[in-house]
Amino acid sequence: MADRVLVIGSGGREHALAWKLAQSPHVKQVLVAPGNAGTANDGKISNSAISISDYTALAKYCKDQKIGLVVVGPEVPLAAGIVDDLTAAGVRCFGPTAKAAQVESSKSFSKAFLDRHGIPTARWKAFTNAEEACAFITSAPFPALVVKASGLAAGKGVVVATSKEDACKAVREIMQDKTFGTAGETVVVEELLEGEEVSCLCFTDGVTIAPMPPAQDHKRLLDGDQGPNTGGMGAYSPAPQLSKDLLLKIRNSILQKTIDGIRKEGIPYIGVLYAGIMLTKDGPKVLEFNCRFGDPECQVILPLLKSDLYEVIQATMDRKLSCHMPVWLEDCAAVTVVMASEGYPGSYAKGLEITGFPQAKQLGLQVFHAGTAMKDGKVVTNGGRVLTVTAIKKDLITALEEANRGVGIIRFKGAIYRKDIGYRAIAFLKESRGLTYKDSGVDIAAGNTLVQQIKPLAADTSRPGCNAELGGFAGLFDLKAAGYRDPILVSGTDGVGTKLKIAQLCNKHNTIGQDLVAMCVNDILAQGAEPLFFLDYFACGKLDIGMAQAIIAGIAEACKLAGCALLGGETAEMPGMYPPGEYDLAGFAVGAVERGQMLPMLDRVVDGDAIIGIASSGIHSNGFSLVRKIVEKSSLDFSSPSVGGSSNQTLGEQLLTPTKIYSKSLLPVLRSGYVKACAHITGGGLLENIPRVLPESFGVVLDALSWKIPNIFSWLQKEGNLSEEEMARTFNCGIGSVLVVQKELAGQILKDVQRHEDAWLIGKVIRRQAGSAHVEVSNLLQALQTNKLQTLHSQQSKIKPSKARVAVLISGTGTNLEALITSTKKLTSYAQIVLVISNKAGVEGLKKAERAGIPTKVIDHKLYSSRTEFDSAVDKVLEEFSVELVCLAGFMRILSGSFVRKWNGKILNIHPSLLPSFKGANAHKLVLEAGVRVTGCTVHFVAEEVDAGAIIFQESIPVKIGDTEKTLSERVKEAEHRAFPAAVQLVASGAVWLDGDGKLCWDLERHN
Repeated sequence: MADRVLVIGSGGREHALAWKLAQSPHVKQVLVAPGNAGTANDGKISNSAISISDYTALAKYCKDQKIGLVVVGPEVPLAAGIVDDLTAAGVRCFGPTAKAAQVESSKSFSKAFLDRHGIPTARWKAFTNAEEACAFITSAPFPALVVKASGLAAGKGVVVATSKEDACKAVREIMQDKTFGTAGETVVVEELLEGEEVSCLCFTDGVTIAPMPPAQDHKRLLDGDQGPNTGGMGAYSPAPQLSKDLLLKIRNSILQKTIDGIRKEGIPYIGVLYAGIMLTKDGPKVLEFNCRFGDPECQVILPLLKSDLYEVIQATMDRKLSCHMPVWLEDCAAVTVVMASEGYPGSYAKGLEITGFPQAKQLGLQVFHAGTAMKDGKVVTNGGRVLTVTAIKKDLITALEEANRGVGIIRFKGAIYRKDIGYRAIAFLKESRGLTYKDSGVDIAAGNTLVQQIKPLAADTSRPGCNAELGGFAGLFDLKAAGYRDPILVSGTDGVGTKLKIAQLCNKHNTIGQDLVAMCVNDILAQGAEPLFFLDYFACGKLDIGMAQAIIAGIAEACKLAGCALLGGETAEMPGMYPPGEYDLAGFAVGAVERGQMLPMLDRVVDGDAIIGIASSGIHSNGFSLVRKIVEKSSLDFSSPSVGGSSNQTLGEQLLTPTKIYSKSLLPVLRSGYVKACAHITGGGLLENIPRVLPESFGVVLDALSWKIPNIFSWLQKEGNLSEEEMARTFNCGIGSVLVVQKELAGQILKDVQRHEDAWLIGKVIRRQAGSAHVEVSNLLQALQTNKLQTLHSQQSKIKPSKARVAVLISGTGTNLEALITSTKKLTSYAQIVLVISNKAGVEGLKKAERAGIPTKVIDHKLYSSRTEFDSAVDKVLEEFSVELVCLAGFMRILSGSFVRKWNGKILNIHPSLLPSFKGANAHKLVLEAGVRVTGCTVHFVAEEVDAGAIIFQESIPVKIGDTEKTLSERVKEAEHRAFPAAVQLVASGAVWLDGDGKLCWDLERHN
């Protein structure tokens, strides 16, 4: 059934989004609010008059109009929480939440985030005092010439100064003259980076990223990058200056690292991430983030999207982007030229007629409207940037020529536009450069660097018979030095299969090497052989040294676990064979067994022999195509918590649990002479691997209730609705290896195995009737179901988290107290309210506490001669109740300095604004007088200076047109009810604390 889609915004970006969405067969109508003349009545596309600032009314409108999807174009509603509010109301809305949108809405947050996660960016510092900022500019050991308003300033809050004097002037204009309003209350002063600026965007579902073709915007008004800064006068894509090598580096070290970092901080980012990047001599560095499509970048990127945008957005929102990666047009370039009103970016006239649209269409050009409106049936100007003309051609030069033809055809009085969009790229393309092997995509220097880095890893696997030195044409192994007299060589080769896809999607490469080694050495172990040496084959489209080193380090570590040497390998860089970030692995193991000890000993197997099963670590490395299909169809994704496992582990990490290596634990048992056969339970599961080590006339019967089945198998069976046979034929079901032994010796051999591994007697050998199954597994579904119930019981009976003892200080009704009581009653809460203190008797807050069974105390401040004396009385009661954390919930007293110092880092307060803006009383009045569009609340640690403590948690809300102090207060109060409990949970759990210098510290693992 086709959907109705609502696009929020009125610019060229929103016209491009509507245009692309309307091409989907899944979309029957695209409404744009408020829209422009280009979206007024164009096939499936039309405008809507619904207010986009009242999210409650907007949610009702979406439900009434059966809107299936809302796509938000501009940053302001994203920062104001439109996604949060519409999602809470049950409306699907594409874009990041307000917290995630802080990467754009707060430059200081963004820069601190980049530093926390080691993402390359310019050196910087944030200031709330103009003189301190100027002092820093004067004394900084680098050119501190970039001044940014920390808040949202419609893309214009950045000044790139040419001198320290100009930088200080910019600071004063932003902070004192309020050039950008409240957005400039905090400024960020940055190092001036030198290089070329590019825009790198991606779709992301919070785990997977799907990069878009890189683009380059042109900010200056006039040709040759002259004139004032604007919102953007044109763009082109793709940017040829970025090689595939550099794009891969940006993908891994910036885009993916950013999404991983945001997720680790507990703020999943779903939507479009835009990274403004400077290509410096030291590599790419982040200039800024945007939380949405750029404008005009959107107008050149979306025309290159071959996939259905609606489908890409749905996959992103469903966190299944990895299975629906967008496809882009190849061997094409797009150029868009902005036509602006005379006077822009200053004042300009409106209402001027625009002509030439039919002629532009005849040329095959796409015109995206921005500042346009309909008047008396004519299209007229209605903004600074009026429209963009986009051309898509086989190359950049032709596309620019066509776009320039278009802006020559479309006319309105005083139109301003540039004729040199893409001039840097064209100059780059015209440079004469001789080809090198690296130009073809093969970097020999990177390969040599990798070899030097992995040589020590291989050398560390040396063993008798081999010194494991890399670099020769071949590896050598001395069997005599290894102690063999009459050996048979045994070889095996294998790969890891599509488990690699999960490793690549989760960006976790350090365990996959053990899977590779295990799959090979466990195979040769089944022949009774000791693994002697191992060789690996690593193939990729573009060599990422860091990723490759992590993989090979895992291989080397696994070789040590197996007791074999990493004797050599091959790294194959094959451009065009694999997409960026993808790779394949193969392994080759060689072992030896003395002639008389080879397995299986088929002539010794008899009816009644016992079967010993050795535990697997999980799925190992088989069946992952089915696993991935089950995850795709389930409600979980690879970033979801693990199934019945560790609370600190994701499902992806659980699935990537490496395959067990059995050689060191089983080899002594195999050499004892008492084992008749050994089977590695690999591809084909229990049903197809055990028969490989039995005579044709024998089979086995197994009882699944006799061994422990890992929780993941129960989940897979249930989610995939898999039959008993499918489970046993595809998966190991908890048994990684099987031994066939004489019944009378089974007990002793089992004890020997159990010294190193979990193992059980799981069945017996039987004489097989002609035509009957080789392997019968009884009670498998029952065991899986039982396992599921045990897991559920175990989860329900887990020890509750230790709870911090909290006291709440109030003076009145205690509305925030009620929210705190509700939240701390939850099993998952790390806090417990043990006391409520009021400085006034008989208030409603005390009654709420009493109804909840919480002890209360009244300490009347009027009975004490000084603030210090009153605080001492409060302190004494807190000590009596062993309080660890104090929350101020409408407590109308200023605490003394001595009390604050004693309880430093243990007192939380909530303030009804987004600090550091609008401190003190009358915050709502100040917000309305300032005319800001976003406010909210802040939970912070209490410091001696009022409203100056370290910020723990903030929640933003939009300031609506027509808001009064009363209506604004009511909505902020609702935000407080969510923010205060969230902050208490962070502090009580130990995720956040103050260090000795009063700085906020985070434990990201606890925060997750």
